[in-house]
Amino acid sequence: MRTTVGIIGAGPAGLLLARLLHRAGIESVVLESRDRAYVERRQRAGILEQGTVDVLRAAGAGERMDREGLRHDGIELRFDRRRHRVDFPGLTGGRSVTVYAQTEVCKDLIALQLEEGGPLLFEAEALAVEGAEGDRPRIPFRYQGREDVLECEYAVGCDGFWGVARKAFPGGVSRVFERSYPYAWLGILADVAPSHDELVYARHERGFALLSMRSPAVSRLYLQVPAGTDAGQWGDEEIWDELERRLETDDDWRLERGPITQKSVTPMRSFVHEPMRHGRLFLAGDAAHIVPPTGAKGLNLAAGDVVTLARALVHERETGSPELLDAYSVTCLRRVWQAERFSYDMTTLLHRAPDATPFDARLQRARLERITSSRAAETDLAEAYTGFPLA
Repeated sequence: MRTTVGIIGAGPAGLLLARLLHRAGIESVVLESRDRAYVERRQRAGILEQGTVDVLRAAGAGERMDREGLRHDGIELRFDRRRHRVDFPGLTGGRSVTVYAQTEVCKDLIALQLEEGGPLLFEAEALAVEGAEGDRPRIPFRYQGREDVLECEYAVGCDGFWGVARKAFPGGVSRVFERSYPYAWLGILADVAPSHDELVYARHERGFALLSMRSPAVSRLYLQVPAGTDAGQWGDEEIWDELERRLETDDDWRLERGPITQKSVTPMRSFVHEPMRHGRLFLAGDAAHIVPPTGAKGLNLAAGDVVTLARALVHERETGSPELLDAYSVTCLRRVWQAERFSYDMTTLLHRAPDATPFDARLQRARLERITSSRAAETDLAEAYTGFPLA
């Protein structure tokens, strides 16, 4: 099997890249190790930056997002039982974010790829990436009980942290930067209308809490818990009681409870692999970088990577110049590190470390006071949250 761009992974990065290339007239093949049902139901991020929303619309994948997604013009910060709203459009010149789950983005892009795009092979397990230093990389893969090889001009690893693409980088080339956090998020889905119409980020002495949503009828909420926590250790009423404590305010706001339909624990870590290119092999999304979820950057970083790569491939085809492809890693990593910085800042601002001292607690409060009293500090948060430029 031959193509121009071989894409490993049918998550949002791989699917969006395939869509952008199709619209530009560049052939691709997508290999996904899981079946379609798994890809369309795995729960991940749910906040789309303004730039990601704009890209999906431009790619012809925004119809259902615009119909069912929830535009949010701000977030609320809570600490010391106080509430402060951050007004995104007023601070950023009109930018906002949209609540639309990654599962829904994948469903939309899969439907478009199967209807209009190149081959999308589910249950096709990529085994390696070979010959990245040459002119035609090879991706051996297993599909329908037999082994085959995908030959391509460019190979792109959109196959996540545990995928095979990053393993094809020679040891002397790879540099890894990472940090693990001593806490995690216990997340729930609940069949109850959200108790607030925008996301609420709460700092509390007992730990962080987040009030989010999946739809007008389904709430998504999180509690900071120790790393390694088993979700089954928490009973439903215990979770609601703890959320109520951490989200409490001095006014008449109340947390609405409902049936919990799903529980999960998300570890917290930061990870960056440099470079994001080796020869004709490119990394995108979680294959190259991971952020703690506090800043809502994971899916959006993946979108930025593949927009940058698609532009570079189009530029090379139209001009013959590899300039943008050569700059791919440096261009992406500028944005990646800004997102890592913002996600780290938000995480350390709102979570209580196990070894936190009274001094640490006072610093957190001082940082929150600065954001809520300084337009410059508040603008910095709003600009980062709604998204760094994709170019």
